Amino acid sequence: MTTTLELTDWKYQQRCERAVQALSQNGFTAVYCPTAQEAFDYIIQEAADAQCVGFGGSLSIIDLAVADKLEDMGKEILSHQDPTLALEERVRIMRRQLTSDLFLTGTNALTLTGHLVNTDNTGNRVASMFFGPKKVIVVAGRNKLVDGSREEAIRRIKTSVAPPNTRRLRFKTPCAETGFCVDCDSPQRICRITTIIERKPPFTDIRVLVVNEDMGL
Repeated sequence: MTTTLELTDWKYQQRCERAVQALSQNGFTAVYCPTAQEAFDYIIQEAADAQCVGFGGSLSIIDLAVADKLEDMGKEILSHQDPTLALEERVRIMRRQLTSDLFLTGTNALTLTGHLVNTDNTGNRVASMFFGPKKVIVVAGRNKLVDGSREEAIRRIKTSVAPPNTRRLRFKTPCAETGFCVDCDSPQRICRITTIIERKPPFTDIRVLVVNEDMGL
């Protein structure tokens, strides 16, 4: 490892560990994972007793490639990402995710004060994050960390997350063409529901894995 990479990892480690400390103070179970592999291993271990596992459509989770392993373990996979699914079936799966044994998702932004900030189109992902599933595991790569306020987190979502995600989903919006948010009124606008989880909800077991690697957008 070069000196530059070593110092970069050290810098991000400090930020990740600060976020873990803040999350813990806010009541979450927070774990620092030096690598994505350690996040993978943690998820597989925590999924041992789960019968059905919901997926929120997160690139961070997709990149971890845990679905195949969980399926091999005999878990029922609740994922609405298959483009061949009819709309009715997609919605049915989204609703079942709300009562899954384990729900896996990323987060759009994580403040160093330990707040999870997310913006959704339909709201299925954010709803499953804070009520319904028996256990929720949120994977947050170091690129999701923001130093400042919740407003800065929302700014990150509008500038760095929504445009490429809209393009990935092939929605017809201005940001999918230009890469810049214009607070559009498009019928396919992706930014419709924004949630801020400041403290652990009383009836939801939320684990946040803060990973010292870039993950997702």
